[in-house]
Formats: sequence, structure tokens, C-alpha cells
Amino acid sequence: MSHNRSTTPCWLDPDAREVAFPDVELALQEPDGLLAVGGKLSTEWLLHAYRRGIFPWYGPGQPILWWAPDPRLVLFPARLHVSRSLARVIARGKFTVTLDTAFAEVIKACAGPRTSQTGTWITPEMESAYIDLHHAGHAHSAECWCDGKLVGGLYGVAIGKIFFGESMFTEVTDASKTAFVALVRQLERWRFALIDCQVHTGHLASLGATTVPRNKFTTILDQECPKPGRLQPWVFDNLT
Repeated sequence: MSHNRSTTPCWLDPDAREVAFPDVELALQEPDGLLAVGGKLSTEWLLHAYRRGIFPWYGPGQPILWWAPDPRLVLFPARLHVSRSLARVIARGKFTVTLDTAFAEVIKACAGPRTSQTGTWITPEMESAYIDLHHAGHAHSAECWCDGKLVGGLYGVAIGKIFFGESMFTEVTDASKTAFVALVRQLERWRFALIDCQVHTGHLASLGATTVPRNKFTTILDQECPKPGRLQPWVFDNLT
């Protein structure tokens, strides 16, 4: 099916009676994946977007920007790669990992300043929206602790058997990777099909993430998002 590609993103009316995003194949090639502008960050809008392979990403002072890049960085849980050095760190038991015990603290830490960045894309509006998603059972966090202190973690959105990773932070070397590995292994036990990593980073590629064409990604979403999800707070399976 052919699409008439536009040179400008679609405008979304935040007061529209029904949430409706344009087809992801209409996303711009430059900047890669920019699909729409406007709308709002309500739970309904966010779930509608993620279900279609669309996510919000914008900076302070900008309107809401919605993206669907091609290709998409994803991790199939069974293809998780743990380096020998990271495996040794995990085996030492330096860190403790939990799920859904400090969601607000994780997203606030993810929104904090980074040494490589001058600002953040996680605005107060974004923080509030994802905390609402968490309270509704759709957003989840993995926390990494050392000596009782939160030193790393990540959060994302789950729909059916897909986990859409959003952001991670670390204050101690390997803390966020340890949380990520623990989460991926749990998602594999729960038979999740895919972790969406959005766009390529060396950090995630080192853990086994790979790119897939956008149309393959959305096909997987169509198959896996309708499956029963886990709306209750997440906890690790007791394997002992």
C-alpha cells in the first residue's frame, strides 16, 4: 500500500472526541520518525500511541512531538546478551533489583541532568503522565539498589506481551544494566515477545538489542499487544 509522504508532521487536536494518530508510514524521514505534533499526554492518548508503535519525545518549551522511527531498535528476550564482566558483577550480588517499588523516584532520576546532556526531555508534564500510567497498571519500573540506596533503574510501558522501554539511569557502574538484565529475564519467563528500545544506542546494542524494519515491528505489536497483560504491580517470580 502506498502512502503520500508529507514534508510536515500531522497536527493532533488535544480536544478531539476520539484519539486518532496518522499511519506510522507517514512519519517523516528527516527528522527520522517524526509523525505528529500536539495532542495530549493522557493515559488514553499514550496507550493509543504505544499500541501503534508511536511514542512522545520533546523538550521543554516544545509542543508534544510523536515519533515512529524506521528502523526500530528492539530486544527479543531470548537474545539478551550478558558480557562476562557484567555476569560477574551480577553473580557477586553487589546489587539488589526490585520491580515497581520506586517508580516515581526512578522517573525523577531519569529526568535528572546527565553529564553528556545540557537538558532533559522528561518534562514535569511527562513525569506526571507516566506516574498516572503507573497507577493505572500500565507503566512499570525496575530498581537497582546498593546498600539501601537507589543507584540505577529504568521504566517503561507494558501492553499485552510487549514492554516499551522509555528511559534508564545509573549512578554506579553497571547498575542500570543489572536492572535491565533482571527485568528482561523476568519478561522472558512471562513470555513477553519483545522489548522496544526505540532508537539505536551502543549501550543497548551491547545487551543484544537489534534493529527491525518499522513494518515488522508494528506487525509484532498487532499480534502481541492484544494478549492478556499484567496490570497489577510487578514482582519477580520466586524461583527458590
